[in-house]
Amino acid sequence: MPTPHLDDLDAFAAIVRDGGFRVAAAKRGVSASSLSEALRRLESTLGVRLVNRTTRAVTPTDAGSKLYERLVPALGEVGAALDAVNMFRDSPVGTLRLNVPGIVARAVLPTLVTGFLAENPAVVMEVVADDTFLDVLAAGFDAGVRYDERLERDMIAVPLGPRQQRFVLAGAPSYFAARGRPNHPSEVLDHVVIRHRFASGVSHPLEFEKDGEIVRVVPDGPLVSNAIELEIAAAVAGIGLIATFEEFLSSELQSGALESVLGEWLPPFSGPFLYYHSRRNMPGPLRAFVDFVKRRPKA
Repeated sequence: MPTPHLDDLDAFAAIVRDGGFRVAAAKRGVSASSLSEALRRLESTLGVRLVNRTTRAVTPTDAGSKLYERLVPALGEVGAALDAVNMFRDSPVGTLRLNVPGIVARAVLPTLVTGFLAENPAVVMEVVADDTFLDVLAAGFDAGVRYDERLERDMIAVPLGPRQQRFVLAGAPSYFAARGRPNHPSEVLDHVVIRHRFASGVSHPLEFEKDGEIVRVVPDGPLVSNAIELEIAAAVAGIGLIATFEEFLSSELQSGALESVLGEWLPPFSGPFLYYHSRRNMPGPLRAFVDFVKRRPKA
């Protein structure tokens, strides 16, 4: 039997791990048809069907499940072996896959990524902005960025970006002229709020804190979205109040298009962390990125 190509085996593992061609292709930056062709070649070489395809899902067959179970650790060892070669290079070579929240992709990573890639021209970064808090290692990422309440205990965490951030509650001057301003968090219930819903379907209540008093509010409003640009546009138009990271609204607050309220009830919180699994053979690109982050001054 001919020996299967390593790229085809890697493509099969990605298809099974991500539950389909489209998700796996998006994460790898290739077309779904190229993954389908890789799987076809692998099944032809092995002479056995590895996955069952339906209109809704792609699931491994018994043979595919057995292959996947043995293949994943083997591919990990191959990756570690190739990464070990980086120790003998002047600079690391390979791909660094990161999973980060949307706020980090927009407000924290731009300067970090450009600086890191300038120092490491042989590294390719794949960054996926995702607010669903998935298991980054199981999804095939080298590392993730999370806030401290989302960090897993068996991970190593390195401070990344500003060490303090804050939420703001803001509205357009036209909104306040028509509806007035809330003077206490409980009064937010009498106002219209543009609500953010994560891709997972979760919509968190607004939380306010002052002098040890915590007030949680579940507001109502005419717009629910997971697109921050749409939410900001609606707030500027006077549709309702918006509660989000201060960085998302910096230009609107500076220009006066939006004005913040209840700032004394919204204290700062700890900034994000780069986190990754503790392992002896850390991939060269990840090790270089960790070192780069540690050298950066913390705001």
